[in-house]
Amino acid sequence: MVQDDYWQEKATEALTENVFITIDLDAFDPSICPSTGTPEPGGLFWYETLDFLKMVFAEKNVVGFDIVELCPNPSEKSSDFLAAKLYYKMLSYKFKDIALEGEDGYEANNAFTKAGLKKMKNIED
Repeated sequence: MVQDDYWQEKATEALTENVFITIDLDAFDPSICPSTGTPEPGGLFWYETLDFLKMVFAEKNVVGFDIVELCPNPSEKSSDFLAAKLYYKMLSYKFKDIALEGEDGYEANNAFTKAGLKKMKNIED
């Protein structure tokens, strides 16, 4: 990755149209996420990861995602916040283009459901 400036594009092109993303927090450099089961010196950094995820969400149909391998440490909370913020970012990338039709929960939920079904099944309203 360090020697290939186009690794993100190549990795995205290699994916199928429908993608499920699993983020293993062990992949992050311990300088930003030390509370994992197996820290990986020289691992991923925050902004390069977000750039890659933005690209995947923009070009592929992400059908789901999860985040694994957080090993909470009572004396170190930054890893907990990194995992929570990463989840929030991924949700925002997935649903950034959905406009809510109303203020009540039913209409908002219905808009999310319709948008998801259209993208997954390519159906119309």
